[in-house]
Amino acid sequence: MSLPPEKASELKQLIHQQLSKMDVHGRIREILAETIREELAPDQQHLSTEDLIKALRRRGIIDDVMKELNFVTDSVEQELPSSPKQPICFDRQSTLKKSDGTRMADSTTMLSISDPIHMVLIKTDIFGETTLVASYFLEWRSVLGSENGVTSLTVELMGVGTESKVSVGILNIKLEMYPPLNQTLSQEVVNTQLALERQKTAEKERLFLVYAKQWWREYLQIRPSHNSRLVKIFAQDENGINRPVCSYVKPLRAGRLLDTPRQAARFVNVLGYERAPVIGGGGKQEQWCTLLAFLCRNKGDCEDHANLLCSLLLGYGLEAFVCVGTKAKGVPHAWVMTCGTDGTITFWESLTGHRYIHKPTNPDEPPVAEQPKPLYPYRTIGCVFNHQMFLGNCQPSDAVETCVFDLNDESKWKPMSEEAIKSVCAPGATTSLPPFPPLCASTIDASVTSNEIEMQLRLLVSEHRKDLGLTTVWEDQLSYLLSPALASYEFERTTSISAGNEEFQDAIRRAVPDGHTFKGFPIHFVYRNARRAFATCLRSPFCEEIICCRGDQVRLAVRVRVFTYPESACAVWIMFACKYRSVL
Repeated sequence: MSLPPEKASELKQLIHQQLSKMDVHGRIREILAETIREELAPDQQHLSTEDLIKALRRRGIIDDVMKELNFVTDSVEQELPSSPKQPICFDRQSTLKKSDGTRMADSTTMLSISDPIHMVLIKTDIFGETTLVASYFLEWRSVLGSENGVTSLTVELMGVGTESKVSVGILNIKLEMYPPLNQTLSQEVVNTQLALERQKTAEKERLFLVYAKQWWREYLQIRPSHNSRLVKIFAQDENGINRPVCSYVKPLRAGRLLDTPRQAARFVNVLGYERAPVIGGGGKQEQWCTLLAFLCRNKGDCEDHANLLCSLLLGYGLEAFVCVGTKAKGVPHAWVMTCGTDGTITFWESLTGHRYIHKPTNPDEPPVAEQPKPLYPYRTIGCVFNHQMFLGNCQPSDAVETCVFDLNDESKWKPMSEEAIKSVCAPGATTSLPPFPPLCASTIDASVTSNEIEMQLRLLVSEHRKDLGLTTVWEDQLSYLLSPALASYEFERTTSISAGNEEFQDAIRRAVPDGHTFKGFPIHFVYRNARRAFATCLRSPFCEEIICCRGDQVRLAVRVRVFTYPESACAVWIMFACKYRSVL
């Protein structure tokens, strides 16, 4: 049995309260004394767990506790297990009460769970680079009508993106219900249910498409120039399926893996950036990844980053939206916006983690003083959306710097019907994506990985200098003194607050003798390939000057610090440094 962390915590609290209420600990102590005194043989001094359980059962304490416990769970669509091998799940239609601790969801309840199993196939090369191979949504409920709760399936996996019509292989799957259901359904009942759902889904999609076309016609009637604005109602996923953009965003809680919204922004930032591959010319390939596919390959386009960041900020209780527009030179882009209770509009750049406060300017008013140029890189905005709302920008100008983000003003933002969005994007809707998977804790040992990369870089630097006819002398103490600077850089990236720089500078001044010169070069990566990082560093003239330093009493230092985030994402900070005697 597998429970989400939040439910496990609630369960522990319930059990603790019940144990305290019934003074179970005191009764256990009495039983232990009785057991030792009366039931154990004189030559048996060890009290086993089995002996204790038997004593508790004989006195009815276990039965009393289980009868008093009452599990009450509200509808929790987003916390349903994604695997049918976990039938201890909560009915998405009604409140489920369990008092005996043993009853499993019946076959009818299981049949009502329409969420498929999302399987993602990735390929990892020897350098750790991942490639998305296939993404498949498995309809698992055929097992409910099979004998003994066991069935075998053969599915064809198709490629992704431009290769979504190309087969990449056949996957043989065996499904088994565990524990077995008390009563299986007939295959006819299962097939009828699936056929009805497909019919219902098709009708909902048709009605939403009709509504979206009508909404678009009304939007163009406001101002014909709206036709050139980036108003994105549908987007293709990795399988080439058109989905409403609102379905790519859902509130996502990070549990204890991320503590603050800014830390969440940093996590999204360290996930790799990669545009969807395109065959030939013709511009950018259209592909928005589902969350699971994005997290599995640990990289994606700006839309993938923005959807994930918006989902996390919604999970923290903020009013967040994905913005679709352009940046410099008219390049299409997506970023995140939050609306504060005081009206403050904040832009979050998901690719860098930077935050910008938006202050609109009125182009019709003569400026009292020269208006400073906005710091954010965004130029135009066509629409904003989240899991419940979609709004098209219908202001005279779509320039971000002049936009007013009063989303309740329908003269500035044309909304879509929330009911229409809910019909195809709400949790439980058969057309929506399955519940987002919980984030996984990092499997990377930060200390070990930091040391490994550092040793590899030392070897690469020594070999590089040897090829130039230079000797290499490393100074471990100087390397160690670089650590606070790297920690300070990461803290500043996460919080936008600079701290600890004074202590670092003071330590370096003490470590560098009079008449000597110190040079340092910090650089940041989101991958752990030492050779690739070294090649990038050499392309910087300043870093190359440090690595190839010539002079009197040259001492080199390098420090690596890996900061881990969920899904084995990481920020890798490297600093190369040298000190040498200055010769005038």
